[in-house]
Amino acid sequence: MTNLIILGPPGAGKGTQSKQLEKKLNVIQLSTGDMLRAEVASGSDLGQDAKGIMDVGGLVSDDLIIGMISKRVGQKECANGFILDGFPRTVPQAEALSEMLANKSLKLDYVIELTVNDEAMVERICGRYTCSKCGAGYHESFQKPAEDGVCDKCGGKDFSRRADDNAKTVRARLEAYHEQTAPISTFYAEIGILKQVDGMMSIEDVTHQLENIVS
Repeated sequence: MTNLIILGPPGAGKGTQSKQLEKKLNVIQLSTGDMLRAEVASGSDLGQDAKGIMDVGGLVSDDLIIGMISKRVGQKECANGFILDGFPRTVPQAEALSEMLANKSLKLDYVIELTVNDEAMVERICGRYTCSKCGAGYHESFQKPAEDGVCDKCGGKDFSRRADDNAKTVRARLEAYHEQTAPISTFYAEIGILKQVDGMMSIEDVTHQLENIVS
């Protein structure tokens, strides 16, 4: 069993790299962002509350997230381990996560932080979009479809962007990251499980570095 966390600001590539490690380690990626967006899409009371917070780059309550994670890591799909993407974001969350895992006789093996340049992140995030049909991801500068306006994977012609992928909101999220999330690097460094990787490298080079760590 391998349990790990991928840290880094919005747009650092946590989701992309988590999917690569998911295949290599045969573990499950747990994206708290995806969990929350599913709630938003459902139109539930929780989803509506979460949407208002997420749209301005805020953070959803710790108890809610810990509860969602606790339920998931106890399921059969996490028997080989898990990769947490998007959580924890503060030291209290990191402490609560450690306590919850200890109560389940589980522990984290690695915490890997992707380090990046803020302004590069604004450009990276604001330029991304997805195919509305199959969800394939693209970027207006770095990863365009082979044929303009046509999805490479499914041939779809409708694309969408996340409402919070705009410069103002991205900068607010980056500020929140530096003020509240970056200190957990120290928390995990003191425990002795923190590793850092340059997230500004190519996707392939970042993947290679991550694989070296978990190997």
